[in-house]
Amino acid sequence: MSTELPVCVYKSQPVLICPEKPTPKCPLYLSNMDNLNFLRHAKVEFLFVYRKSIPIKNLKSSLSKVLFHYYPLAGRFRNCAEDEDRLEVDCNGKGALLAEGFMDFTADEFLNDNAWLNMAWKDKLLFKVDAKSDLDIPSLVIQVTYLSCGGMLMCIHMNHCITDGVGASKNLHDWAHLHAKPNMDLPIPPVHNHDLLRPRNPLQIPFDHPEFTNITQDFDIPKYFRTQQLAPSCLAITQSHIQRLKTLCEPSVKCSTFEALASHVWRCYIKALNLPSSLKIKLFFIYACAETTVNEIVTAKVNHIVKLIQNSKRRVLSNDYVRSVIDIIEEINLQLAMSTTLFISDWRTLGIEKLDFGEGKPLHAGQLSSETYCLFLPQIGGCNAIKVLVSVPKKVVHKFEYYMMNDILQKDDELINREFEFEGKNIKSRI
Repeated sequence: MSTELPVCVYKSQPVLICPEKPTPKCPLYLSNMDNLNFLRHAKVEFLFVYRKSIPIKNLKSSLSKVLFHYYPLAGRFRNCAEDEDRLEVDCNGKGALLAEGFMDFTADEFLNDNAWLNMAWKDKLLFKVDAKSDLDIPSLVIQVTYLSCGGMLMCIHMNHCITDGVGASKNLHDWAHLHAKPNMDLPIPPVHNHDLLRPRNPLQIPFDHPEFTNITQDFDIPKYFRTQQLAPSCLAITQSHIQRLKTLCEPSVKCSTFEALASHVWRCYIKALNLPSSLKIKLFFIYACAETTVNEIVTAKVNHIVKLIQNSKRRVLSNDYVRSVIDIIEEINLQLAMSTTLFISDWRTLGIEKLDFGEGKPLHAGQLSSETYCLFLPQIGGCNAIKVLVSVPKKVVHKFEYYMMNDILQKDDELINREFEFEGKNIKSRI
């Protein structure tokens, strides 16, 4: 199949969809965590592929209804008057941008052999707003592309400062809810007041915060990545693969599916990059940060890497730690240490694979691109697998994918001995 995507023909100029009823006109405070510099350029972007399409007028109507409840998404970012380094949301009701297009292509062609991973396709799937700065781009941008087979693609862009994956998913599910039941209330109305996330007075910082600690090193990873062409990789990790990873950790460590898979992805990612062995590296998820060296992660057993992740999780699973994060950003205006970090975001439980606007669940649901972080996604099709989507330098894609699949299957002596001992017990129990 050709990797070229047909031209997307826009039927008209994109339109701004405003809330159906008047909404509060006010500034919305964004917390210190939402004001981090890297989030201003980060995006929460979804791609959905549907077998059957929904008329655009119906989508516009239901979008207008849901924007009444999610009115900050109809606003615009602006600098705070008292502190120009901070952003806030001007809840002005200007609206979300909706573009309608047509493409002589089918849903099956689009999904064939993971062709949707082609990063060059993004410009045809999501309308590019002509804006002077990121602040001028609507907080919510949607493109609905109708296909020649009767299906449709839906691409959705939200700025990460205003929402994360969980919040964006709830917004989309509420949109689908009001599309199906336009006269019904939302099951759980959203809350937009962020005052609970203001810093304390006086500030209290009782924890160390490795996620904000930049390390001076001889090897410049950001410079290296700027010289590389990135390519996306998408692998399906089955439940048997997950169980295999967990078995590698037992009996010394009991771990969750996320911990087992995150440790494996981190290790394979670092191995594929072939970085200097003494380089210090970090894994970042939510506000947990695990750190080690290249040599340690490449040579250590999986259970050791899992312990690093578990220890970092324990630090952040408290209100006190989150408060400490807010306060340290307020005190020193720190930014996340991006230079040696792999970001992982777990979207398995967001329910995006169930997003139904009335004509069935999507054939595909996921991230539009994976340039910024690694995603764990549900595999549609009933096989209960997990899709791992991440971008790596193009020249090491095959190496990364080889490590991802081959390292799961390899057996070390310790595991062989445990399996032999287990089988011996089974034989005795059957005698």
